[in-house]
Amino acid sequence: MNRRRGLCLASLVAMFLAHPACAWAEEAISTRELADLSLDELANLKVTSVFRRAERLADAPTAIYVITGEEIRRSGATTLPDALRLAPNLQVARVDSRTYAISARGFNNAIGNKLLVLIDGRTVYSPLFSGTFWDQQDVMLEDVERIEVISGPGATQWGANAVDGVINVITRPAGETLGALVTGTGGRLENDYGARYGGRIGNGAFRVYAKAFDGEATRTATGASVGDGWHRAQAGFRADWNTGERGFTLQGDAYRGRGTPNVLGVPDFSGSNLLARWTEHLAQGSELRVQAYVDQADRFDTTTFDDHMLTSDIEATYSTRAGAHQLVAGGGYRYARDRTDPTLLVAFIPADKTLRWANVFLEDTMQLARDVQVTLGAKAESNVYTGWEFLPSARLAWKPSDRQLVWAALSRAVRAPARIDREFFFPGRPPFFINGGPDFVSEIAEVAEVGYRVQPSVNSTLSISAFANRYDRLRSGQLPPAVVQNMIDGNATGVEMWGSYQVRPSWRLSAGVTTLDARLHVEPGSLDPTGPSALGNDPRYQAMLRSSFTLPQGIEVDIGIRHVGRLPKPALPAYTAVDARVGWRVSRELELALVAQNAADPSHPEFGDPASASRIERSVFLKAAWRPW
Repeated sequence: MNRRRGLCLASLVAMFLAHPACAWAEEAISTRELADLSLDELANLKVTSVFRRAERLADAPTAIYVITGEEIRRSGATTLPDALRLAPNLQVARVDSRTYAISARGFNNAIGNKLLVLIDGRTVYSPLFSGTFWDQQDVMLEDVERIEVISGPGATQWGANAVDGVINVITRPAGETLGALVTGTGGRLENDYGARYGGRIGNGAFRVYAKAFDGEATRTATGASVGDGWHRAQAGFRADWNTGERGFTLQGDAYRGRGTPNVLGVPDFSGSNLLARWTEHLAQGSELRVQAYVDQADRFDTTTFDDHMLTSDIEATYSTRAGAHQLVAGGGYRYARDRTDPTLLVAFIPADKTLRWANVFLEDTMQLARDVQVTLGAKAESNVYTGWEFLPSARLAWKPSDRQLVWAALSRAVRAPARIDREFFFPGRPPFFINGGPDFVSEIAEVAEVGYRVQPSVNSTLSISAFANRYDRLRSGQLPPAVVQNMIDGNATGVEMWGSYQVRPSWRLSAGVTTLDARLHVEPGSLDPTGPSALGNDPRYQAMLRSSFTLPQGIEVDIGIRHVGRLPKPALPAYTAVDARVGWRVSRELELALVAQNAADPSHPEFGDPASASRIERSVFLKAAWRPW
C-alpha cells in the first residue's frame, strides 16, 4: 500500500511538472479569502438554498449556517463528512472508517432518511433508502466555495425528504480555479492525494481533477480490527461559459471504491454522473434556470446491498419580481431504474423497480411593509408509492434594523416511502422474518420555528432559533413475521444557537450549542419490539468552540473543540474531541500544515453498540498544497 501511495503522488506531481509554466501563470486565487472578510462582509454573502434564489445571509429567515471554503481549509478536513462537522446545526458521528451518521434535529443513524443532500444542485440521496451513502459522496475540498446547511424543513423548495434539514455543497466556478494545484495528506490512519488543473476556453473556463484516498481499518475496544479499511479514487471536470446574459455549466464525476478483500460488510462501489445547467438572465432581474443530470451508482456488499441504480432528473425554475412580490416557480421530473439482487441478509422484492417523481412549486415573497416580508409557498410532489403529496410553508421576516432579523415559520414536510420501506425482505432467502411494508405511507412532520439573527457590532454575530416538531406515521416494525408499518408518532423540541466574535483582525472565535428533546411513542396496537430507539440515537445537547488565529510570517493556528452528550440507546458516554491545525504559507506557491484530529484522547466510539463499535482514534497527519504557477 505504501508503494502504491508513493507512485500515486509521484504521478500527480509529474503530470503537472510536464505542463508548460506559462499555463500555470493563469492561476487566479481570489484576492481576498473569506477568512479575510469582516463579519459584516460575511453577513452579505449570497445564499441560494432558502428560496432557490440569491439573497443575503443576514436576510435569510431560517436556521442556516454557511461553511466557507476557507473554514474547510483551515480545519484540516480531508473528507466531506469531516467538513460538515464545522456546522453547529448538524450532528455528525463517525461510525467506522468509511461510514458516518449525519442528521439535523434528530433521527441520527447510519442510514438517516430525513436530510436532503445536494452537490452543485444534484440530489445525492439514494432512492433505495432515502438517505446518503457518505462513502460514495466526495468532492475536491479545495474547490468548495461554500456549504449551506439548513436545519429545519425545506420541502417547499426541495421536496420530500427535506424534512429536518438541507445540505447544499456548492463548488467554485471553473474561472476561479485556474492553473495547477497538487495536494497531499499523509498519516498513519489515512492518506489523501489530489491534483487539479484549470484553464481558459473561449469566453469560459474549465477544470479537471483527480484524487485518491486510503483509509486504514478501525479497531474495537478490545483492539480487534474491524476490517473496514478502504480505498477510493475519483476524477471529474467542470466547465463554465458566461456571457453576462446567459451562462452554461457542464460537469461530471466518476468514482470507484473498494474495501478490504474478503471482509464481510465492507462494500465495493462505483458510479458516475453528468450535469448540465443553463441560466438565462432576463429583463428586470428575472431569471430562468434549466438543469438536467444523470447519475449511475452501483454498490455491492455480500451481506446487505447489491444495488444498481440509474437516475435521470430534469428541472426548471423561474424567478421574477412583480411590484411588491418576488416570485419563484418551477417543476421537475425524475426517473430511476433500479435492480437490487439478493444478498446474505437482504432481498428486495421485486428485484427490478422503476421509480418516478414529479413536482411543481410556487413561492411568493411579499413586502408587507418596509421592514416586514411574508413568504407563502407550496409544492405538490408525486411518487410511485403514495401519489401526490402537498408541502406548504409560510415564513414571516421582520427587520427592526439592518443588523437584526426576527423570523417565524410554519411548514409541512414528508418523508416519502423508499424501496427499503415497501420492498425490504429479511433474510435474503425464505423463510422471511421481515416481509416488506406493502401499506407503508409517507412520514409526516409539522414544524413551527422562530429565530433571531443579530450583528451587535461589526465584530460579532449571533443566531438563535427554536423549533417544535410534531411527527406522525413514523416508521415502525413488528415481531416476526413482520411487516414495516407507520405506528410511531410524537414531538421534538430544541434550540440552536451559534455566533462569532472577531477579537482582533488576526483572531476569530466561533461557538455553537444545540439541544434536542424528542418524545416519541409507539401507537396503541403496535407490536414493535424496539420502539423509537430504532429511528435514531441522538444526544440531548452538543457544543462546539473554534479559534482561528493568524500569526506573522503566514503561520495559522486553528483549534476546534466539540463536546457531544451521551447517546441513550445503545448507551454511549459523552465525549470531547479536540482538533488542531498549524499551517504555514511558506510562499504563494506552497502551503504546509500539521493536523491533529481527536487530540484529547487516544480513541473513543461515536456511534453504535459500545461492545462492538469502532473506536475513532487520534490521528496526526501532514498536509501540503502546491500551486506551481
